Order: sequence, then C-alpha cells, then structure tokens
Amino acid sequence: MELETLFSPKKIGNVEIKNRIMRSPTFVARASEDGFLTDDYINYYTEVAKGGVGLLTPGTMLIDQAGAGIAKAACLYDDKFIEGHKRFVNSVHENSEAKVASQINHTGNNAGKPGVELVGPSAKWNPAFKKECRELTAAEIEQIIKNFVAGGRRVYESGYDLVELHGAHGFLLSDFVSPFANTRSDDYGGTTEGRCKILVDIYNGLRDITDKNFPILIKLNVQDYLPGGLTFEEGKEIVKILIDTGYDAIELSCGRVSTKFTGGKRYPALTVSSPEEENFFLPFAKELKPLMKDQPIILMGGIRNPITADEILRKNYADFVSMGRPFIHEPDLPNRWKSGDLSPAKCISCNQCFTTQRPGPVYCVVKRKAEERS
Repeated sequence: MELETLFSPKKIGNVEIKNRIMRSPTFVARASEDGFLTDDYINYYTEVAKGGVGLLTPGTMLIDQAGAGIAKAACLYDDKFIEGHKRFVNSVHENSEAKVASQINHTGNNAGKPGVELVGPSAKWNPAFKKECRELTAAEIEQIIKNFVAGGRRVYESGYDLVELHGAHGFLLSDFVSPFANTRSDDYGGTTEGRCKILVDIYNGLRDITDKNFPILIKLNVQDYLPGGLTFEEGKEIVKILIDTGYDAIELSCGRVSTKFTGGKRYPALTVSSPEEENFFLPFAKELKPLMKDQPIILMGGIRNPITADEILRKNYADFVSMGRPFIHEPDLPNRWKSGDLSPAKCISCNQCFTTQRPGPVYCVVKRKAEERS
C-alpha cells in the first residue's frame, strides 16, 4: 500500500514541505545551561531531519531573558545566539531535504527554572510551584511583544524556513488567550479580541520586520480543559481571528503541560493504549478545517498509524500530521514508513520520556532499557 497523500508535498506559505509529516516541537534539554546550541543539540536534530521528516520544529526557543524559565532550553533573546542557530540550520539543510522552523516562546507561568519569576496576564495561583504569578503591566506586555518580534528577526536571520509561536499549554501566549488565566480589563483582556491582541500585535510586528513571504505559524490551544477556561466554541473564534490576521498555518492543541491544573491528565500528550485512543485532537481539526480559508491546519495528538494518517489527510480533515514522542523513540520513522514498513510508531505513549527532562537530555526510557537488556 502506498501512502500517496502522507508523502506528497504541500506548501505552508510559499515554502514547500516535501511530505505531510512534521516533527512537533518537543523539548529535549540538549542546549547548554546558558541557552547556546551544543553539538549534541545540532547532531540530535540533524539525525531526525535525515530520518525523513518534512518539517522539523525543535522544541521551545526562548526570546526573553525574563521568560527563559526552562533549563537547557535553546535561547534567542540576544544576537549572540544567532551563530549557533545558523550552524544548526545549515546542518539540517546540508544533510536532508527537511525544512526547519523555530518555535519561539516565553515561559510565563510555566517557568520551572530557579530564579525565573512566574508572570502572566493576571495574577494566578500556580499549584505546581505553590506560588502566585505576578500580573504583567501594560508596558511590560508591550516590551514582550517587541522581544517576540526581535526573536523572530533572529530566527529569520539564522536561516530558518519558518517561525512558529508557542500559543499553547499554559505558556505565556496561551495564558493571554485563556479566560481562565487572563482576567484583565484593559486592551489585552476582556473580550476574545482583547485576549488575542498580543498574538495579532506579534504577527504584525514579525510581518513588518521579516520577508513578507516568511511563513508565520502558531501552535494554538483551542480548548483548555479547565473550569472557566477556553472552550472550543471560543477557540474557533480565535482561529478565525488569527487566520484573518494572516497566520500561515495553525498547529492545534489543547490543555496544559502542568497536570496540577488538569486533574492529572497530561492533555497535550495523552497516553495511547489502543487505536481508538489515537488522533485524539482529530474532532477539533474536522471542525476547524472549514474556517482556515485554505491555510493549512496541522493535526497533532496521538498520531501513530501511517495508514490512518494518510486517510486523515486524504479526506482533507487536516493538511499535515505532527508527532513529538514517536520521534524520541524513532528518529527515522518517516523513512521506515516510506520504505513500506507500515507498522505503527514504536512509541507506546507511556510518557516516561518526560521524566528525563531534568537534568536531560530527553530520551526514550523504554528503548534505553531494551537496549541495555540486549
């Protein structure tokens, strides 16, 4: 059986991706303590690129020193980081046909690094850290917007093919969108449009400072799974606003990284123990696709079976499929599928890889144990 759609090219903006498989941004704790890209970081992701993925998107890159709350995360809050990112992008381009995006982020109320202050659109108790985040002033928000734009400029100057904003999982931008986290009454809160203003302003700033054809994506929460949080009905309205603004694609997601908020369920990365539990965000994609005005929608969440993935794309429920955990186990997964081995990803969605984030680097615990036994 040939996976004609899964391995067909498609554009995001003016950038053609060789197939419909995206390596979803997943933190791997391989940068240096001060945020520089290491040889290990570059070699790790180059191997993923060589494994056949169409679009490679490394995990979160931090664009604000005050919002750099993840240890061993890549940074882009200063021009001093650009040289390392140029080396990385060149390595991917020289060793593969993959396109590479940079996901830029501010940790906000998800800052787990000692000494980094928890901040958000509104003061909110964080049960994971047992403290309240500080409400940002309007002047601080305007500076953060400038920092995102400056980070995007560094992404562009480093040679990345695309840039993606992290607007999901309880990081700063998704907290602005969420009525659970954002109870402001000024221009950056109140209405749906007000809570989206920071995303619109960042987009406009990026569009002004980069090539007009440089694709700008966003990973976006479309539902919080929290009492008083973002509902899917409002999530659809936000998608409409961002597509009208000009975003070139949306990678949809839901929930928060911290399970302390969500009753123990890790919604962005649910466990998958049966085929029926796969593709758990597919119902959202089906409803969002008609709202996209021909811009691509990227489906993540439990993608494991290539035959099912090809069917999802063929039926036009989504334009790309995005995977994170499977690539931790199998960096060459797309090449395996393309060669004719259509067995599902070997990742069993146990989430043990999350336990390796501190002190890093991230690896598949199940695979490592199997290798040690052999």
